[in-house]
Amino acid sequence: MTEASVQVQAPVFTVDGQLTRTLGRDCLRLEISEGLGGLRTLEAEFLAVGAGDDGPPGPLRHLDGSTVDFGRSLKVAIGPDSGQRFAFDGTVSALELVISDGEPQRAVVLAEDALMRLRMTRRLRSWTRVTDAELASSIAGEHGLDADVQADGPRYDVVQQLNQSDLAFLRERARLLQAELWCTGSTLHFRSRDTRSATEVALTVGAQLLSARLAADLSAQRGEVVVSGYDAGQRAAVTERAGSDVVEAETSGGRSGASLVTRALGASASVRVREVPLSSEEAQAWARAEMLRRGRAFVTVSGVTNGTPDLVVGSRLTLRLVGEPFEGEGYYVTSIRHRFDLRTGLRTEFTAQRATLNEVS
Repeated sequence: MTEASVQVQAPVFTVDGQLTRTLGRDCLRLEISEGLGGLRTLEAEFLAVGAGDDGPPGPLRHLDGSTVDFGRSLKVAIGPDSGQRFAFDGTVSALELVISDGEPQRAVVLAEDALMRLRMTRRLRSWTRVTDAELASSIAGEHGLDADVQADGPRYDVVQQLNQSDLAFLRERARLLQAELWCTGSTLHFRSRDTRSATEVALTVGAQLLSARLAADLSAQRGEVVVSGYDAGQRAAVTERAGSDVVEAETSGGRSGASLVTRALGASASVRVREVPLSSEEAQAWARAEMLRRGRAFVTVSGVTNGTPDLVVGSRLTLRLVGEPFEGEGYYVTSIRHRFDLRTGLRTEFTAQRATLNEVS
């Protein structure tokens, strides 16, 4: 009795809106990555020579501009025909040639999504009477992108961009509020986590989930976060606090890290000194965001699936057969890496986090 062979479903490449079958035919390796800070990247390796090709010093496939070239738009779909989805939409930014002893030459194509424009623009400037959502909308417009913004936060008297790229600056603004930044096509998104729409995915050990490492770690958990500053208008010190209730408002049961750390290790507080708020509104928003950042990352998982195109940053994840403390829903995907090669086919690596650990009976 023979065993069924592993099915290798090659990625599908579209260049400048045209399906380019030769890229799928010659693809040896593909990697698509993204995290919470946005900027989805692609690295793909292709055979640069084939039967009947002369090779150097003659033309090399995929390096002569006939398929891909600098500045061309590139879209990539992955997965089987029944569950295929676009995993990348961006622009070619680099080309490489790899020459190895005893192996055919290989062309490597690198690409980034539209946030590449923000990464390549560095500025020194100031804004007055502005919110972070308004900043994101303004910067999106400067780069010819549509803006999808929904993130509550204070209105600042002055905000300065000090020799930062537009991408680094928006990532910093998102961090202060625990908002998330990403791009789809020509739309820049700047949203709080609770307003981000994404897929819902269930993974079961022994089926879709090939391997995983799960942890519940109290080392970064705190019972409260304290943010202090000075309100020049009121001529008074400003102090705001955020406690475990901020994290538990997002959960539906289980043991949060903020409550467990107090019970297990005693009272603990994190005092924020990196930024200095100039109003109570700013201090309150930053304290809440820092408490969420810590609390959301109490339970973490890193895993590998047998190829899950529907898994994206922001996906709501349910894990099954992973053990009673970690079992169930409530996980939020924070990074993905889709990998393809001719040996294993498609694999998806991911990290996710959850704010609570299940009660163990």
